Amino acid sequence: MPQPYDVITMGRIGVDLYPLRAGVPLAQVDTFGKFLGGSAANVAVAAARLGRRTAVITRTGRDAFGDYLHQALGEFGVDDRWVTPVDAYPTPVTFCEIFPPDDFPLYFYRLPKAPDLEIREDELDLDAIRDARVFWTTGTGLCAEPSRSATLAALAHRARSGITVFDLDWRPMFWPDPREARAYYARALTRATVAVGNLEECEVATGEREPHAAARALLAAGVELAVVKQGPKGVLAVHRDGTQASVPPVPVDVVNGLGAGDAFGGALCDGLLAGRELEETMRYANAAGAIVASRLACSTAMPYAKEVESVLAGGPPPPDPSAPGAAVRNPAAPGLDPRPGRGEPS
Repeated sequence: MPQPYDVITMGRIGVDLYPLRAGVPLAQVDTFGKFLGGSAANVAVAAARLGRRTAVITRTGRDAFGDYLHQALGEFGVDDRWVTPVDAYPTPVTFCEIFPPDDFPLYFYRLPKAPDLEIREDELDLDAIRDARVFWTTGTGLCAEPSRSATLAALAHRARSGITVFDLDWRPMFWPDPREARAYYARALTRATVAVGNLEECEVATGEREPHAAARALLAAGVELAVVKQGPKGVLAVHRDGTQASVPPVPVDVVNGLGAGDAFGGALCDGLLAGRELEETMRYANAAGAIVASRLACSTAMPYAKEVESVLAGGPPPPDPSAPGAAVRNPAAPGLDPRPGRGEPS
């Protein structure tokens, strides 16, 4: 019998084309870096960097960018067996502008429809989803059919076995009518054990924006652990058993904050799997997110365990492998072993 995965994620994937210069409007950018992107893919990469056996369920176009994403997932040590092509739609591309410390506009090219919204219930490996130690899914997967039905079916089949994380992942531009979101979010929350979101996402899901009220509302919706990210005010985590942790952010010079939440998510999975205390898990996840916020890209910026531990010990964020002027580190480059947990930077 195959060994269960530590983490299976389900949802968005695409190609990130990020400017290699900060503080420049997109119209004036002339050099871009190409990276694997999308929240579900990034969380799988983040967990793999920390030594976890991961896979992602998603879809790409049947095109060169889809080929690139398969290659990148393999190099990061993420199993791509459930990443399938869609003939009708191109692989999505996302651009951003970088205006540190807190302005990072995103431009999604997902029309007429993103392939990752074509995930279908009858194609899911429900046994693998049920057996995974962590199953991670997102709010974006609920914004359109057939992905919506597939996401809810996966959650229902899992029947709250193991750790089931619902990442609120609110992207209003993906919803034909954003007012519909709360009802679908509520259905997902009844089938998850952990909810993760920032203040805006919590407000969409529950109507509550104050952190403690939002956490209480998420617990009342059905989860066992509510994780409320507050940006510069840190993170609040509240467990149904009464345990709480309020952890300040790790101070860094922000380069690009877009991947920090996904790094946090991968590290959260790692902490929950390791059975760490709640506050320790939040500090670890915060440190992972801070490292990525200090770097240009998302997927290639995901930290290794030694890097997170160094920052937790008071050290500075490690050098950015994707910074302009630096060679963008290929996960399978000489000196790195792409297998999960073995690719410590040389």
